[in-house]
Amino acid sequence: MAVSPPLQAAIAAHRFGLGEPDLSVVGADAEGWLAAQIGPADPARGAGLLDTPAALRLVAAEREKRALARNPPPGMTAEQVLAGHYRDTLIADARSRLATAAATQRPFAERLQWFWTNHFTVSVLKGSTRGLVGAFEREAIRPNIAGRFETLLVAATTHPAMLRYLDNWLSAGPHSRVVAIEARRAARLAEGARVSGINENLAREVLELHTLGAEGARNGAYAQADVTAFAAVLTGWRVGRDPAADGSRFDANWHEPGPKTVLGKSYAEGPDALRELLHDLAAHPATARFVATKLARHFIADEPPPALVDRLAAVYLKTDGQLAELYRELIHHESAWSTAPAKLKTPEEFVVSTARLLGAGERMFERPEVVNAGAAVLSLGQRVMAAPSPAGWSDRGEDWLGPDAVWKRVEWATRIADRAGRSVDARRLAAQSLGPRLGAETARQIERAADGSQALALLLLAPEFQRR
Repeated sequence: MAVSPPLQAAIAAHRFGLGEPDLSVVGADAEGWLAAQIGPADPARGAGLLDTPAALRLVAAEREKRALARNPPPGMTAEQVLAGHYRDTLIADARSRLATAAATQRPFAERLQWFWTNHFTVSVLKGSTRGLVGAFEREAIRPNIAGRFETLLVAATTHPAMLRYLDNWLSAGPHSRVVAIEARRAARLAEGARVSGINENLAREVLELHTLGAEGARNGAYAQADVTAFAAVLTGWRVGRDPAADGSRFDANWHEPGPKTVLGKSYAEGPDALRELLHDLAAHPATARFVATKLARHFIADEPPPALVDRLAAVYLKTDGQLAELYRELIHHESAWSTAPAKLKTPEEFVVSTARLLGAGERMFERPEVVNAGAAVLSLGQRVMAAPSPAGWSDRGEDWLGPDAVWKRVEWATRIADRAGRSVDARRLAAQSLGPRLGAETARQIERAADGSQALALLLLAPEFQRR
């Protein structure tokens, strides 16, 4: 069934974008509006944002503070010495992420940036990553969302934030020079070795979460032996104490000597093996299907249409993983324009789309009580830049629909409506922002609201606004 241009505009704005207060910005060519946004994400907005070398210097300063905390100055406790070391950076990063999304005129590109940041999760919940997550998103993800997947994969895997988050900076080959030296030192002093060997975390997550997927393991694409061999390839990729321009480096003293066999192919000793292996993983059919499935699930449905997944995987393989071509195929496919909104907004999406609906843009995140480490999003059950595991935040609606989660949305929407409802015509805003997606029952409830605040709360909590 053909979808009218007004309905296409509503779908484009909410399913692929982050919501608009007036669908006229989309115009009569919704697919063209989306296609024009394909490219690198906008530079992040905000002040106090650290690049990777500056963030690594902040991490190094924490080590110095911890040393000082063991013998704090007179009148200070250890907790006081360490307090607030990352506070300003964490607040600036959270504010920047939310404000950039709320103010961008390229919301499709921004949503894609969110998608890939979640795909290559690095979380501030890991102490060794604190202070680096914002730089990772700005430098590894934003510039690379519309290039080749391989480029994005390499940038994410080798960034210091990822090397620290998944412990590769501490991984040493069992037969490496540093392990041999440390073993001799430990034996001489009759104590345990401080560097003992290999860590498989990064290798496992690159295979399971970033490329071939868990389904690939079940289908025999890789096995535990491949994880172990891949981890050996990754040994030596570390983060220096004196950060270079890119912050990461290869240290041959930590590298496992000799060739390694991963997925049936031998890779030579040394730093070049990682780039070669990532190239092969990016070109693997299992990676094509995994990426296609996740992209379709994020934008279309929790259980994505098989025909769409097949088509996206085919385009991925045909174009050597050109992500821009995947996006064009996605927005051109008939499944993209199904009329029933199937995806539930996460708390972050809900907050940002509310800011855009009200025309508040980045101003909504300038108030201290709102912006502090993303407090508005946190109050709804999702901490900005703090996914609970390397798998990232769930992309399935059922995981955001518990009774407590729904009640938190009601409470937050009511608070926002109490503040903004008197200055907003929710009836007009509902029609302009939702267009043909606005159902008759929702329109009737908003029209019958007792006052402006109640009308706005009903709009924010309406299924047409909660779902995309």
